[in-house]
This record gives sequence, C-alpha cells and structure tokens, in this order.
Amino acid sequence: MDKTTAVLSAEQKFTLITRNLQEVLGEEQLKKTLAERDISLYWGTAPTGRPHVGYFVAMTKLADYLHAGCHVTILLADIHAFLDNMKAPIELVQARTKYYEQLVKGMLRSIGVPLDKLKFVVGSSYELTAEFSMDNYKLAALVSEHDAKKAGSEVVKQVDSPALSGLLYPGMQALDEEYLKVDAQFGGVDQRKIFTFAEKYLPQLGYKKRMHLMNPMVPGLQGSKMSASDPDSKIDLLDGKKAVVKKIAKAFCEEGNIESNGVLSFAKFVLFPTSGLRTGTPEFTVLRKEEYGGNTVYNNFEDLERDYADKKVHPGDLKASVAAALNVLLDPIRQEFEAPEMQQLLLDAYPPPKAASKVAKQKKKHNKRPEPASGDASAQPQEKPVEEKLADTHI
Repeated sequence: MDKTTAVLSAEQKFTLITRNLQEVLGEEQLKKTLAERDISLYWGTAPTGRPHVGYFVAMTKLADYLHAGCHVTILLADIHAFLDNMKAPIELVQARTKYYEQLVKGMLRSIGVPLDKLKFVVGSSYELTAEFSMDNYKLAALVSEHDAKKAGSEVVKQVDSPALSGLLYPGMQALDEEYLKVDAQFGGVDQRKIFTFAEKYLPQLGYKKRMHLMNPMVPGLQGSKMSASDPDSKIDLLDGKKAVVKKIAKAFCEEGNIESNGVLSFAKFVLFPTSGLRTGTPEFTVLRKEEYGGNTVYNNFEDLERDYADKKVHPGDLKASVAAALNVLLDPIRQEFEAPEMQQLLLDAYPPPKAASKVAKQKKKHNKRPEPASGDASAQPQEKPVEEKLADTHI
C-alpha cells in the first residue's frame, strides 16, 4: 500500500471506488467492508475479438480501485471465449489469451498504472479442475433453462439456434467469484443480469453473495454499443493514426446533440479520466484555428458538454480534437507492438483469413462432336454389314 492510499479514509475509498459507475449492487455492504478492511475484486475479459479503445473505460476504473487500496485480479476468461458461440475457436484461444494480457498491460502502462499490484489469472487454470466442475454440475441442477438464457442475453452472442455452451456461460461466471476468492466483481452494465444471477444462485451452493460494480457502456462511433465484433462501431487499439482520424471523421456527431454521441462520450469516459491519470489534472483541448476563436482547454466534461449543446463547439473541431488526443494515448501501445515478437503474437492470435482456392474452369468448345474415350471399342463408329444397309433402303 503506498502513502497516498494509506491516508485515505473509508469514505474517500468509497468515493474512488464508485465514481463514474452507473450502478452498485451491495452499496451498504461495500461501506461496511471498507470500514473494516480493503476489498478484493476482479474484472474479467474474454479473449474474443481484437480489443478496442472502449477498454480504457475499465482501465481507468482499475486505476481507481488500486488507488483505493483494493486487491485487483484481472481474469483472462479463455473458456468463456470458447463457450460464447465460438467467438474464439478453441485452437486460437491460447494465443488470444496471451495477446489480451500483453495488450491490457500496455494500456495500463500508457496511462501510468503500476502493474506490480495487479494479479492476472487465466480461467482454465482452475475452471477445468474437479472441484469447479462439480460445482458447475450442482449449479446446472439448480438453474432453469429460462434463468440461464435470460442471464446471458446481454452478453452471450444471440443466434437463432443457440448452442448449449451459451447456457453454461452465466453459471461459470458466477462461480468465478467464489474460486477467485473476491468480495466484488466489476464489469459493464451489460453484465447486470449475470450479476443478479450470481447473487441468487451462489448462496444456494453455500457461498456468499458478492458485491457488483458496473460502469456505463460507451456508445460506439455510430451511436450504438461499442463492440469488438462490429468494425464500424469501434477503433482498434493498434489502428494507425490515419485510420483513427478517418474512423472518427465518419462517426455520428450531430451539432448540438449530446445524446448517443459516441465522440462526446469518448471524451467523457476515456480522454478526461486518462489525462487525469497521466498528468494529474483532467484536461481536454478543443483545437481550432485562431480565426475561429483559437484553442479552448476544458478541465471537466460538464463545461465541454454544455458548450457543445449550445453549439459553441463545432462537430468537426470536436472530432479532430478527439482524434488527436486519442492518437497521443495510443502511441505508446502501438510502439510496444512494433516489436517482432509482438507482431508474431498478433499474427498467431488473429491469423489472416485463408483465401478461397479457385477451381480453374475448362473452356467449353461448342459445335464440336465429343471425342470417344480412348481404347473404348464400343464407342468407335461401326460399319454396317451390306445386308443391313439394303434392309434400311426404302424404294
């Protein structure tokens, strides 16, 4: 525990832990526990699609938790990635798990979060044990199909003919809380149904109910949820500078509209918090030519939001400024992944799709009598005997 954390009161720790969250389940229990000791929690991520800049929202909260003295575990949920309707084929899961770990570490380093107080755990290290499997079977005997499907409806990929694996997902995530020995689980608000599922069923196995901390979901570039599986909604953490500028330029960002504005939300949930972690003071600069008023520096999101709503900040200026700030944030990560071993890791985790082999078509020649098969005597034209020729002649 560092000196800054040591002097924080229970109330100050509670404020740090809960700031910028959308919802807390077990708020009173959190206050009670903090009055006695620091809490332990985990954040899990399934290594499926390539991580996007929305992951910085979770990273800034992990920094808050560490500052508040929490014992933080990051779960690389490799089995969950495979169970979620094959988002990660089993033969690629191991490589993607390694890729996610390196990328998460790179993100945390880029915003100045120390890694020595973090614990990384791979799900398969305990989820394949006899004890976990037995608890999973016990849970399967308690949970209805309806409850399992409902719990995963916001997280597990929904398809017309779902596999059984998707129904196992929520129960295993609930059991993770017990096997990681934590007081709380942190995740996006889209995990809420799994969290309430865990609160209902873990006590029926004789395990304690955990607290749940939920951050809001950052809108994607087109206004919907930012998703690793939707390339139009997100910016990859390794996208080049020009690609970042191009994607943000195409984003939905209507003048004066502060609802479902992915560009504005990104400034709120990522750029302001990460600048505060890197420099000590939250700051965002809207870049403008002098003829249009020059640059404006904002130290809180509320002032930026108000000026945008009042149309004092033009969408074009906001987009250009967000792109510039984001590229500064991504530069250290891009540089780390320029190393040959990192490039190989990326290639192993996300190999390029194999080109479909083309079958050469034979050109057809029209108005040509088919050639008989060689050596086929029956296929050769036979001369008729003279008697048959006469019989065929009509006079």
